[in-house]
Amino acid sequence: MSRGPVGNVTMQVIIFGATGMVGQGVLRECLIDTGIDRVLVVGRSPTGVRNAKLTEITHGDFTDYSAIEAQLTGFDACFFCLGVSSIGMSEDRYRHLTYDLTLAAATTLAKLNPQMTFVYVTGAGTDSTEQGSRMWARVKGKTENDLLKLPFRGAYMFRPGAIQPLHGARSKTAWVQAVYAATGPLWSALRRISPRLVTSTEQMGRAMIRVAREGYPRKVLEMEDINSL
Repeated sequence: MSRGPVGNVTMQVIIFGATGMVGQGVLRECLIDTGIDRVLVVGRSPTGVRNAKLTEITHGDFTDYSAIEAQLTGFDACFFCLGVSSIGMSEDRYRHLTYDLTLAAATTLAKLNPQMTFVYVTGAGTDSTEQGSRMWARVKGKTENDLLKLPFRGAYMFRPGAIQPLHGARSKTAWVQAVYAATGPLWSALRRISPRLVTSTEQMGRAMIRVAREGYPRKVLEMEDINSL
């Protein structure tokens, strides 16, 4: 089922992390949205998706985009879905993979596309004070705070909790995917019972597109905001 634009406005979007579970869902929603006429995916490996409006750049160094800057101009929105689990990881390593890589991409895009809307997938429980006891939450909080300082037209932080994968989206983490596979029949019921706790990859994608297109009163969106969109 395709979705259309508001009025006659169409968008060109960039997606980072399109091979991850959330990114797969966001990519699907972008490709079926008739209000998006161009999608660029930047990643370390191809998505395997074929679509007339999809272009992919395989890029090895996520700290330096100077070699591909010419291909990153003219975009209206970026959906940044790249992320890793902090389990078993030192704070320095997690900070590099979470804060450094995100800000490297965002800083480049803000310079090239100042009229862009940047949407970042963070997580429920992120610590905006950067002072809490949970390492991952502090790092995510600093990432959010510094993204909001960049000169984008708009920047929005999405903080999902539990996410149901739909339409073939799969986690790249084996044990997470095994849990999803084992509990699949429960997810639809959980979304009905606890809409403040559970969303889906489809709802995430739709909400991110809508915020990029229309804006939102708050810069940090919790689960209730995401599902209401």
